[in-house]
Order: sequence, then C-alpha cells, then structure tokens
Amino acid sequence: MDIIKELYHRINQLNLWRKTIELKRNDFLKSAGTTDTNLYYVVEGSLKASIITDETEHIIRFGYQHDFIASLDSFITESASDLFIQAIKKSTLKVISKNDYMDFVHDNTENRELWETTLQLLIVQQMERERDLLTNSPKERYERVLKRSPRLFQEIPNKHIASYLRMTPETLSRLKKA
Repeated sequence: MDIIKELYHRINQLNLWRKTIELKRNDFLKSAGTTDTNLYYVVEGSLKASIITDETEHIIRFGYQHDFIASLDSFITESASDLFIQAIKKSTLKVISKNDYMDFVHDNTENRELWETTLQLLIVQQMERERDLLTNSPKERYERVLKRSPRLFQEIPNKHIASYLRMTPETLSRLKKA
C-alpha cells in the first residue's frame, strides 16, 4: 500500500481540506521564526524545507507532486520553528489544519495506524540521512540518494540537491558524470 496515496485519499474522501493555495516560484510557504501547524499536500510543483545559518542555506527536505510537506517540528510542538519552506517552482497545495488532521487521525484505528506508519517512515528516513551526512563520502551520499529517491533528480534543480547532500554543485556535477 502506498501510504501517502492512502492518506490523501482518506482526507479527500472526507473533504477535510481547508483551502487550496498557489505559490509562485520562490514564494515562501513558511518563514523562520513563525509557527505553522498546517499539513500541506503538494498537488503540483516542488518545495524545499531549509534553515539558514551564517547566510548559508541548508536544505533538509523536499516536497514534490503527490507528497505531503510540513514544518513538522512546528506542527508537533505548536511553536515557532527556524525552518523556511519555499517553492522551488510554481506550486499548488491543499491545506489541512492540525486540529482537523488530528480529529481525522483519532477517528478510527486505520487512520491512527496510517499516521503512526508515516511518522515511523519519516524517522527512519531522517536517521538514514543523518548517517549518510556523518559517515559517507560525497560519492556514497549521491549514490544512496539516487537509489533511495531517483525522482528527486527529475524534480529538483541540481543546486538544491547539492545543498541537500552537503556538497558543492560542482562536486554533484562531477559525480553525475562519473
């Protein structure tokens, strides 16, 4: 079962979307220092979640068509986050509030299990990413991400992928040619 498709289907069936929003390329969905407890479904387009330190952007996650994206730390804690979420290209998003989403999750066992499975997958993905960044060479990071998320290379510009992989765009270009 595709968990994302199933989650979207169930929310859609119950018509729980609050609204649909359009973002132009480079528009911010969320800025650092703000609280955002919404969950977003990317109908089309792509976005990046990042933090900025010493004027350097560090991309943490991407969201693209048929995917969910959120400032998960802000969603869970209901407090301000240092994350930016920005459209990489024109994007259309459906919005569900945390209250509506959590009511949906607690409505029945299947919905709760979907949510728990989704969180477990996010945790495992984040741990794999941290391990890659801490222990693998740029080549190994590139190869693992290519294997894990080949769609990333179809949807996201190289300069953003390079930031996500913690390498220069030139290094990424060399690795792609090898």
